[in-house]
Amino acid sequence: MNRSNYDKYPFVQVEAENRSCVTGWSSICQALNQEIKALEKRIRLVVIECYQGVDNTELASGLQKGLQHQLWINSADAFKGEDIIRAMVYPDVTDDRIFGYLSRLKMEDFLDAEKVQQQRQKANKLHEGTVVVCGPGASLVLPDYDLLIYADMARWEIQMRMRRNSVNNLGVTNKDDGFAAQYKQGFFVDWRVCDRLKKELMYKWNFVLDTNTSNSPKLVRGEAILKGLALAASRPFRVVPFFDPGPWGGQWMKEVCDLDRSEVNFAWCFDCVPEENSLLLGFGDVKVEIPAINLVFNQTDNLLGPKVHARFGDEFPIRFDFLDTMEGGNLSLQVHPTTEYIQQAFGMHYTQDESYYMLDVAEGAYVYLGLQEGVNPEAMIGELKEAQQTGKDFNAEKHVKKWPVQKHDHVSIPAGTVHCSGAGSMVLEISATPYIFTFKLWDWGRLGLDGQPRPINIEHGEKVIQWDRTASWVEKNALNLVEPLQEGEGWREERTGLNELEFIETRRHWFTGKVPHHTRGIVNVLNLVEGREAIVESPTGAFAPFIVHYAETFIVPAAVGAYTIRPYGEAEGARCATIKAYVRI
Repeated sequence: MNRSNYDKYPFVQVEAENRSCVTGWSSICQALNQEIKALEKRIRLVVIECYQGVDNTELASGLQKGLQHQLWINSADAFKGEDIIRAMVYPDVTDDRIFGYLSRLKMEDFLDAEKVQQQRQKANKLHEGTVVVCGPGASLVLPDYDLLIYADMARWEIQMRMRRNSVNNLGVTNKDDGFAAQYKQGFFVDWRVCDRLKKELMYKWNFVLDTNTSNSPKLVRGEAILKGLALAASRPFRVVPFFDPGPWGGQWMKEVCDLDRSEVNFAWCFDCVPEENSLLLGFGDVKVEIPAINLVFNQTDNLLGPKVHARFGDEFPIRFDFLDTMEGGNLSLQVHPTTEYIQQAFGMHYTQDESYYMLDVAEGAYVYLGLQEGVNPEAMIGELKEAQQTGKDFNAEKHVKKWPVQKHDHVSIPAGTVHCSGAGSMVLEISATPYIFTFKLWDWGRLGLDGQPRPINIEHGEKVIQWDRTASWVEKNALNLVEPLQEGEGWREERTGLNELEFIETRRHWFTGKVPHHTRGIVNVLNLVEGREAIVESPTGAFAPFIVHYAETFIVPAAVGAYTIRPYGEAEGARCATIKAYVRI
């Protein structure tokens, strides 16, 4: 490949000409002032509900000065005291450096009833004019609002702000606590709390406010956002990929995905993790960024399909991401929790079964997968703990089987199987979504990019390792489970896994011509793993042709039904391949 054609900013065009979006604080305030004036009420109640991570200082600077109002209330003034909130979230946050328990808290639990009443009394004393309440939980402080503005925030951007020490968790002042502590509270508490409220409010949005890019706000009418979500769920689309460096990261993505060459490396790319990724909606030339998870919440049946919805709820169960170790190092030696363990210990519904699809490899590439025959559990755990405590090297190959891998190999990794990708690999990881639950057993004695030791989780890991998954089991049940299925003119289909213990089915299509596909009412996730360019089309013209490039992951919603894929552009007539994943029902 001579040059990159990877699209880092895919979007769904909602309006050919912008009719629904205004940009910049001055224009936003002007538009909202007109909207408020049109209410023609003596007392007008305006709510600006905020997701955790939204910069309230920027909102105050941009809106408080420009909006015509008589009373401005910060929802934080109605929150319980910090000591009370810290005690309230502690059972979910725990003392563990990484893991907590999925919270059942709601935004109401963060509010102090007496303080809420005091804020309402302030509003009730006003005889005429506009009251604005702003911040997380604002819609609960003034529930009889006339206008609802929802200030949303993508989780990858929240994490960037956490790294810059520029954001607090819900109800506390902790921006200097460090990324790990803030992320843990966000993942296990804040985002669960905010999402519960968001789902109640989505159909009530008058406007959505995008402040993902500091000091570059965009205000969109709520019905236009909902229209964009419905459009996305009716056709193939991509979310916005997010790239991140890591201590073992490589150099492959820099070239193929046209990334910043000055960065030390890129280790991860989250290119289909709706909880993390953004979705861009186009209004004329303006691109509005919203969390991709909004699509899952709002278009659950159309996106996932009723059967997947019934099984997983409004969660997107399939994850595609990249792990780049080309000219890099080994991933940490790790294991994922069994279903029972993740349910009991963390409150998750299902666990992270996964697989490695070898998108590319260097000579001598390998994976660690499964245990050596005759492994001694006590000896292996003892040596892992000794290495962790003393800094002594752990002899991984003494206990864990090392396998050579080639380009396009596909390795299944059911939960409980010890594994890691070695140096010299470009892995397309296809897995279930609970991605935070990785128990690192050994990290090759290295430090993280922050110069600190990376967390090791032997105490969790030893409780879930399946000791019978030795080399003989792996060879039979996890390595290259390729099974020819069917073929047609210019194409053939293979099943590549996953293991029968996993709920994800994967199919690979090799093609030089047009390949027929059908969602059969279940969301499909695909990646173009061979070939420079392909085009996805509807046999009935139900959606506009959709072009994908090498290594791009794309989603075909369940509601699409029939679709075809064929080589396109420079790849026309050349051999291409896609890998497709879907939930076995």
